[in-house]
Amino acid sequence: MKAIALISGGIDSPVAVYLMMKQGVDVVALHLDTRPYSDETPFERTKQVIKILEKHFNKKIPLKIIPHAKNQKEIAANADKHLRCVLCRRIMYRIAEKLAEKEGADFIFTGEAIGQKASQTLENLYVIDKAISMPVLRPLIGFDKEDTIKIAKEIGTFDTTAIRGGCCSLVPDLPATRAVLERVEDEEKKINIEKIIKEI
Repeated sequence: MKAIALISGGIDSPVAVYLMMKQGVDVVALHLDTRPYSDETPFERTKQVIKILEKHFNKKIPLKIIPHAKNQKEIAANADKHLRCVLCRRIMYRIAEKLAEKEGADFIFTGEAIGQKASQTLENLYVIDKAISMPVLRPLIGFDKEDTIKIAKEIGTFDTTAIRGGCCSLVPDLPATRAVLERVEDEEKKINIEKIIKEI
């Protein structure tokens, strides 16, 4: 099986990649480059952890890097600020789905786990999933942070991903934690989604 991994350069997503590759899944890694709304840290960490994982499995992991700042700017300029994170994730999923179609991948997976970020509540994950029709798997869904950190240390990605930096400057003070699908879809009408996806 083949899958697209959304990889941010944080602690979680490399562990998710490791767990899926351990099960024999062929992985294409996708990094959405958020500069200048974050610093260089996520971009550099992503490249480094891919090298670590390639060495671990003795296998090439294709890494696709797609600029995302223009999409973030569109969201920030036109949509409800409290829904920015949910809207951003929905666009990321659409981009991943488009890449999956090009690559002949069967599903998408992420390093998301319940409750670890504002966008990762059950309600928000439900709304984010509804952006696409392709299956989305979350190998870490039931993990607490210590579970993930333990594996990250074992596989050698922790020291790289634990480097400070990389926070998104567009995250609002009070991001929505209980997004409602109909409300999110209304806000998306203010964003040129078709143009964003067509440019991938």
